[in-house]
Amino acid sequence: MTEATDLAERAGDRDPRIGLRAVSALRRLLDQLEAVQVRSARHQGWSWQEIAAELGVSRQAVHKKYGRQ
Repeated sequence: MTEATDLAERAGDRDPRIGLRAVSALRRLLDQLEAVQVRSARHQGWSWQEIAAELGVSRQAVHKKYGRQ
């Protein structure tokens, strides 16, 4: 997790250019991690409702985002 730690540190930089780039990179990393975990949950037999509850979103939202992958 060194990359995530480095990005989190840079996200607090006083230079907005550095901070914003780090925030953008963190957002991409989180999206990738979420997709990995959703696939894992589905492979383990979790329902869309169970996944949605853990992510704090609606079943429809999580299915729309990941249902066709």
